Amino acid sequence: MKNLLNQILKFGIVGLFCFFIDFGITTGLANFFGVHYLFSKFLGFVISSVVNYLLSIKFVFTKKKEMDQKKEFTIFLILSAFGLAINEAVMFLCIDVVYKNSAPLQGLISDSLMVSIGAIVATGVVMVYNFISRKLFLERK
Repeated sequence: MKNLLNQILKFGIVGLFCFFIDFGITTGLANFFGVHYLFSKFLGFVISSVVNYLLSIKFVFTKKKEMDQKKEFTIFLILSAFGLAINEAVMFLCIDVVYKNSAPLQGLISDSLMVSIGAIVATGVVMVYNFISRKLFLERK
């Protein structure tokens, strides 16, 4: 149990670092350069996922000995693609479904702040998915 808590803590630290990469790219591109929020989130997610992979294999998860690095990275990419789909869906739901259809919410929150809020919500949802999927498919049993 102590090992699992230690691993979750390490995963959280790596995840927090990668969150700042993802959040910075997403909000920077969307709010300061006018790039569409879904494309901004896509770029932020992809870049932070690569960094997350490198840091996770180094500091968080114990590599499966029977799995070669190409296979491991392929599985990581497949899992990340599902994470990206979840990420984009949550962003779309937050902004296009909830925010853009709620005049009171639009009166309280600016478009740029909503991109930031959507990015935080999406990251939280995908963080849980990432931990569970990587633990199941990439870690040595």
